[in-house]
Amino acid sequence: MGIFSRFKDIISANLNSMLDKAEDPEKMIRLMVREMEETLVELKASCASAMAARASVARDLDALSAKVGTWEERARLAVSKGRDDLAREALAEKKRLARRIESLDEELGQADALVGQAQEDIAALEAKLASAREKQRMLVQRHGRAEHRTRCRRRIQAAESSDAFLRFDRFEREIERMEAEAEVEGLSRGKRSDLEDEFRQLERDEDVERELSSIKRDLEREPRA
Repeated sequence: MGIFSRFKDIISANLNSMLDKAEDPEKMIRLMVREMEETLVELKASCASAMAARASVARDLDALSAKVGTWEERARLAVSKGRDDLAREALAEKKRLARRIESLDEELGQADALVGQAQEDIAALEAKLASAREKQRMLVQRHGRAEHRTRCRRRIQAAESSDAFLRFDRFEREIERMEAEAEVEGLSRGKRSDLEDEFRQLERDEDVERELSSIKRDLEREPRA
């Protein structure tokens, strides 16, 4: 495929549509960018050649224009010297050069058109390439974010299914069980303490009653006045 055929295909391509249909958009945009870069290099080389050819035609045109002036002066000189024969030959050479100049003028116009078209093509391809590179940058960023999310999900899943996580769950349940037992033990201990206090109070009351009864008996034994 020639350079200009590739250029037309690239410029007319709908990048968004092509990427939407691609199985691997990132790979496709990478290949497209590479193709654009290679085509751009070839277009610039072609433009440089066209500019060089245009410059060569311009130089030839300037040189022939100078020669036309020279042959006209020679024809005048020959006439002034009475050498019409030489004047005719000088004018014939001038006419031949004039025809060549007309041909070169056409070539120069064509060269200008080629250079102008090449420069337009380069500008269009550079704009397309810039758009493709931006899409490539965005795809790479999206791919990176997707890979990061995937890695995070995998790490979470691995942590949830790991022995360490399971052991942590068992350890947490064991602590909860121990806390519950401690709370029950505390309640039982509190009840036992209250019961013991009540019995101690009863025992103190009984001692007082026994001592009171003893005093009463002693008083009854004493002689009355």
